[in-house]
Amino acid sequence: MAKPIYILNGPNLNLLGAREPEIYGSQTLADIEKLSATRAQAGGFSAVFRQTNREGELVEWIHEAREKGSAVVINAAAYTHTSVALHDALKAVDLPVIEVHLSNIHRRESFRHHSFISAAADGVIVGLGAHGYELAVDAAIALAKSRTKAP
Repeated sequence: MAKPIYILNGPNLNLLGAREPEIYGSQTLADIEKLSATRAQAGGFSAVFRQTNREGELVEWIHEAREKGSAVVINAAAYTHTSVALHDALKAVDLPVIEVHLSNIHRRESFRHHSFISAAADGVIVGLGAHGYELAVDAAIALAKSRTKAP
């Protein structure tokens, strides 16, 4: 079987379903994990699904994915708008990277309009709620498969 897709989640996403459901929806992170794992499996991959409130832990997981993964799907949450460290780690991973956000960050507060992650990502999916994770996994799989076909 192919190396797994790493699906990494940043701060406060552990509160999904309870925190501002009018913005983030009513699905929990566990619900999104199930959707993502099902989608990855349908594409012939497994999923490593993690969440942390600590920036350094996200960096460590990105480094781990560099060795053990096929692609990275990341919702860095608030770190999206502040973390050069995550940007640098993702640039060094040499894997397909898909950035995903539940809400449309471009329709929210102006400080959320800039993403340090986007410059390191192959694609960005915003504003589609939990379905965005399924699309991100699909994109990660397609990119991972296309890279393995290359000589």
